[in-house]
Amino acid sequence: MHRLSLVAHHGLNRLAAHEHAWLKRLNGVRLPDWEIVLFRLASRLGDGVFWYGLMLTLIAWQGWQAIPTVLHMIAAGLAGTLLYKWLKGATERPRPYQACPTICCLTTPLDRFSFPSGHTLHAVVFSLVATAYYPALGWLVWPFTALVAASRLVLGLHYVSDVLVGALLGASVAGITLAL
Repeated sequence: MHRLSLVAHHGLNRLAAHEHAWLKRLNGVRLPDWEIVLFRLASRLGDGVFWYGLMLTLIAWQGWQAIPTVLHMIAAGLAGTLLYKWLKGATERPRPYQACPTICCLTTPLDRFSFPSGHTLHAVVFSLVATAYYPALGWLVWPFTALVAASRLVLGLHYVSDVLVGALLGASVAGITLAL
């Protein structure tokens, strides 16, 4: 482990110890099957399907006028991907269900590490960029973004701090790309 990884790993593990109790309560609540299915669906749609569908719908709806928006979403999404993959590799924070056996993983994770939440990061990036160009999309993208963020916790995939940092990073990436 390199120096950043050691420092981040130690600090994140100390933070995780404080978050376990809260996550155990959230994850331990017996949800009806339909709610678990809803969170799993939000998680899977948040893998990219929802956002790619939105981009294609914008092109179908607005034609060539939507191309700058879609290209901006793609560029910001790629920047977010590079950032979160680097951070996951640098911190190597285990997922909550790996670190605390009483937390159940209710779906298959896409990668090995927890910090930050890439799903939340991308949901915030895409929502901010999309609504900067098309404010009327807010009614659709922001509730979905909240559902994606909540799904990461309910499904036992992330800590609260992973989701919050993912949202902050997503807002930062979107803000920087919108300022350019």
